[in-house]
Amino acid sequence: MRRGPSLLLPVLGLAAALAGCADGNPVRDLAVASGVTGGEPRAAPDFVSRSRATSVDYTPVGLSAPPRSTRVKDSAAVTSAEKEMNALQARNEQRAAGARRAAASPAAAPVRPPAVD
Repeated sequence: MRRGPSLLLPVLGLAAALAGCADGNPVRDLAVASGVTGGEPRAAPDFVSRSRATSVDYTPVGLSAPPRSTRVKDSAAVTSAEKEMNALQARNEQRAAGARRAAASPAAAPVRPPAVD
């Protein structure tokens, strides 16, 4: 009775699951241990270090974002914007209807040049 392959799969699965919980990078550790790569990480190339910001300013947890420079529109401005968008929609629908009519019309008969004697 062969139990080797049937037992190997669960053991490898358990090892992979436990490796995911470990601190560090198990793939890198395995590569360093096997001699594929060196243990020390290389410095980033010059163009990478020049293109990345040295520090990133994030809003700390618990603080509100700074106030915005734009103001909320009042009801008159909202109504005006709605009318403008409705007018644009009506114009686009008219253009689409014209395009549909042009596409539905039969093709013109080809022009035949007069016969030359």
